[in-house]
Amino acid sequence: MDILANYGTTLVLIAASVGFFMAWGIGANDVANAMGTSVGSKALTIKQAIIIAMIFEFAGAYLAGGEVTSTIRKGIIDANYFVDMPEILVFGMISALLAAGSWLLIASYMGWPVSTTHSIVGAIIGFSALGVGADTVAWGKVGGIVGSWVVTPLIAGVFSFIIFNSAQKLIFDTDKPLDQARKWVPFYMFLAGFVLSLVTIKKGLKHIGMDIGSTEGYFYAIAVAVIVAIIGKFFVSRLKFEKGKDVHDDYVNVEKVFAILMVITACCMAFAHGSNDVANAIGPLAAVVSIVNSNGEIASKAALAPWILPLGGVGIVAGLAIFGHRVIATIGKGITHLTPSRGFAAELAAACTVVVASGTGLPISTTQTLVGAVLGVGMARGIAAINLGVVRNIVASWVVTLPAGALFSILFFWMIKGAFT
Repeated sequence: MDILANYGTTLVLIAASVGFFMAWGIGANDVANAMGTSVGSKALTIKQAIIIAMIFEFAGAYLAGGEVTSTIRKGIIDANYFVDMPEILVFGMISALLAAGSWLLIASYMGWPVSTTHSIVGAIIGFSALGVGADTVAWGKVGGIVGSWVVTPLIAGVFSFIIFNSAQKLIFDTDKPLDQARKWVPFYMFLAGFVLSLVTIKKGLKHIGMDIGSTEGYFYAIAVAVIVAIIGKFFVSRLKFEKGKDVHDDYVNVEKVFAILMVITACCMAFAHGSNDVANAIGPLAAVVSIVNSNGEIASKAALAPWILPLGGVGIVAGLAIFGHRVIATIGKGITHLTPSRGFAAELAAACTVVVASGTGLPISTTQTLVGAVLGVGMARGIAAINLGVVRNIVASWVVTLPAGALFSILFFWMIKGAFT
């Protein structure tokens, strides 16, 4: 306890620094996933994608990130074991943030889209199991995370398969694809608007003191979606295309219409991601601040200091802008060839999966969600459309993430503990 009294401010400053580093890693890796389909399909340039991500990731993190966060991410360890030695939990959370951030730095450099959630969970398991004891870890929840490696991509893949095939049947496989696009694209805009507004209403508005009921929330989401669809129909109807010589020229024009949709879905995915994954950086940081400020008392939930959410939001944006291009290349070009219509199907499916998961408590990785969605689009065109070598490397990096986070965390934990004791 004397350590917290004597070095409390120093520990908070260190935690804030490594928390920013972790948020930077989330931006470099996970946000690049969210923008990869937009850039890979050429619906957005890399500069446009970064600007959109800066606005919507920060808005999602700050508005919908929550004013209270779980101090132990995913409830993966039992805080009761640390009641008599809160400084050990502080050292552990700092080492977990540093470990997860380091692994994300390596993975982003290699172009591997890995799970930031699994990075921090692996790191927390590492310091807790070896630093305190294996009994501190809820191993059943670890099994659930491993199971999500299959469940999450599968759900997103099914969503994207359905969305892409619906576009094929309703638009591309018709005699007049351009006319059909003008007819059906507003419907897809309605879906995108509904998903984005539902996330905002159910999570974001609660943060600023507006707690809207479930039924009322769906009503507002539908209203917003109708407005988005009407605006979309207006802009789509104003698009002027030269009549193509053959159906291929019409396909090109239809893809231009879907490029407009990609902007909406990119915003949707960025907002959903910012609200969901900022907790990976701010949860452990909030734990350190809470323990230090309460003189060693460990709470299961911690109210966020005003500076924590902006710190996470800025870190995410900085990571994408500085180091996000490598993972963008893997997602956008490495797995399968993407066009705006395919990229739209993948992004909307991923955003839908995030919404479903947040509503049901399903453990989720936005990375695996989007990779699964892109695979679903590829599978709709046949297995030959997928680069299996790239997929194999991605899956291998997922498997390595938990033990890599744990190993780094153990090393950093003993170093930090040795420095302060």
